[in-house]
Amino acid sequence: MSLPIGKTTTASMWNTGRMPATDGQRRPKRVALSEWVYDELLSRLFDDTLPPGTPLNIDALARDLDVSQTPIREALARLESTGLVTRAALRGYRAAPLLTGAELDDLMHARGVIEPAVARLAAPRRTDGFIAALGETVTRLAEAPKGPTFAEYHAYWEADETFHQLIAQHADNAFLHRAFESLGGQAQRFRMFGGLGVSDADHAIREHRAVLEALDSGDADAAGAAMQAHVDAVRGRAAAEA
Repeated sequence: MSLPIGKTTTASMWNTGRMPATDGQRRPKRVALSEWVYDELLSRLFDDTLPPGTPLNIDALARDLDVSQTPIREALARLESTGLVTRAALRGYRAAPLLTGAELDDLMHARGVIEPAVARLAAPRRTDGFIAALGETVTRLAEAPKGPTFAEYHAYWEADETFHQLIAQHADNAFLHRAFESLGGQAQRFRMFGGLGVSDADHAIREHRAVLEALDSGDADAAGAAMQAHVDAVRGRAAAEA
């Protein structure tokens, strides 16, 4: 996990008119339509083009992106699972509110319980393929852009998310994996502090490498301790930024 600095801009910056895609936002021909729509909405949520609380009208979004309603519905359902979008009966979808400081603290406490546990389980199950995949995500973390917009730090966030997901999957405990997935807070935390780039990349990359080395050793206690140290460090940095 890593923490982008700053907070999202205020809702007063929301342009209430249409948001036509620019040339740079147009769907690449080889990218699946559903993925492009998801990425476009994700970018707007992170960059505050769709601020917290914004109603997300399916028909309006479909017209804006020049697509049918089906990929919009699919994208919103996926975003709901991340916690970035909420849905209420008779009210439809909205951009989720930002986490409060107390909610962020609760989220990091939950991750501090779950993530060291999955790391301890994953370590004795290490395989060369698992370690290689984790190593590749750490390389991506180090090489990814870390600028102020979601387009610039998207690759970093994605690699960070993948690293933790791989460990949760490799623990081979369906209940813990579902608990990890249910948090959906990684994206929310990035959104809360996004806007000025990734502030703690150097620290986070070192911490990810320490977790990787502990997992590679196969030592369950070392892996759990390394992950606990990482989560605690992120929690401290988040508190300092809040």
